[in-house]
Amino acid sequence: MFPGQVLAALEIPVTRTLIVAGALASRDFQDVHHDAEAARSKGSPDIFMNILTTNGLVGRYLTDRFGPGAVLRRVAIRLGAPNHPGDTLVLTGTVEAVVPDEGGSGEGARDVVTVRVVGANRLGHHVTGTATVVVPSSGGRP
Repeated sequence: MFPGQVLAALEIPVTRTLIVAGALASRDFQDVHHDAEAARSKGSPDIFMNILTTNGLVGRYLTDRFGPGAVLRRVAIRLGAPNHPGDTLVLTGTVEAVVPDEGGSGEGARDVVTVRVVGANRLGHHVTGTATVVVPSSGGRP
């Protein structure tokens, strides 16, 4: 792991089921996340994904890329273009910094990795932000 390293992209098909299930799982009962007519009456062409679902997908992206030993310490995201059914969300990440975690040494050593995350769809950037992930130390090896 090294600054400037680009993480492999993750493509997620945005389905109506994903949008509705994510809203329900996060107890977000706003009609624009499950009722197409209500969304249209409020100016949207269809239902759209909520920020909590997006946050969960960003977390999945990071833990998939860093492995089962990864711990998300901080995720700070901002939404842009909405995700509608039929879109494909493409998540990408770039490592910005890698520093040793204080208090760890030897076999239990861990690194704190800061990652810039971007998720885009056909309309542009759906989500941008940074995340801090704690991972087992690479011992200086990329």
